[in-house]
Amino acid sequence: MKTKILLPLILLLLLLVGGLVYLYMSLDRQKQENKAMQELAELDKQEMENQYQQFAQQYSEMKTQINNDSIVAQLTAEQEKTQRLLRELKETKSSDAREITRLKKELATVRAVLRSYVMEIDSLNRLNQNLAAENTRVKGQYEEATRQIESLSTDKASLSEKVAIAAQLDAIGINIQAKDKHGRTTDRVAKAKVLQVNFSLAKNVTAQSGMKNIYVRISSPAGGVLGNAGSFNYENRSLQASMKKSVEYGGQETPVSMYWDVIQALVSGTYGVSIFADGNMIGSKSVTLK
Repeated sequence: MKTKILLPLILLLLLLVGGLVYLYMSLDRQKQENKAMQELAELDKQEMENQYQQFAQQYSEMKTQINNDSIVAQLTAEQEKTQRLLRELKETKSSDAREITRLKKELATVRAVLRSYVMEIDSLNRLNQNLAAENTRVKGQYEEATRQIESLSTDKASLSEKVAIAAQLDAIGINIQAKDKHGRTTDRVAKAKVLQVNFSLAKNVTAQSGMKNIYVRISSPAGGVLGNAGSFNYENRSLQASMKKSVEYGGQETPVSMYWDVIQALVSGTYGVSIFADGNMIGSKSVTLK
């Protein structure tokens, strides 16, 4: 009888002990799993913090790569938002699944916004590079055009100068004679009553046609100017003329004769004659009187 009662009790005790062992093992396994999950949650949270920190740093770097004030202000706002979310994440326990999930969604949004700004800034930088290259090209073209214009201006000035030189009148066949009171040529100053200057305006089809004022200066052996027939301009100064005559010139060779009456006693020596027209000296010659 006792054996019949004792055996079931032993079996029941064994079952209880086995159940307790199983329960203990289950609880320990659950504890280990929870611990592993907690560690994973901590690692996940740390990884999120690192990403938030990296994104904030990228915003800071991008602001140095662009000069657009409007975009810099937008980047600053996004950077401050990222830093605020990072602070919230650091203050959140890894076991707070709901808050961690929210911040993880915010992290995805920050990543997407950051990517859009990266693409926009890259596009702007490429555009700026293209504009800089285009500016360099246009600047080069402008400088080349300026050089060509300067060269053309120089050529034009040179051509104008050459045309002006080519258009100058030229006195040829200059002859100076002293005439006595009978109109005969003499080389004696005591007999000279008139100094006659003969020359021709050379043919020049480039010269402007019309009336030309011809001025003649006669210089004495002492260097003074004989007579006073008014003044004329030559090389930015006013000179005294001994004789003046208006001559019609049509581009063909035109003979000219001019006379200066001796009104003061002449001295022996060499007399110089210079002929001027249109502000230029067009010829000169000298004669010696005894």
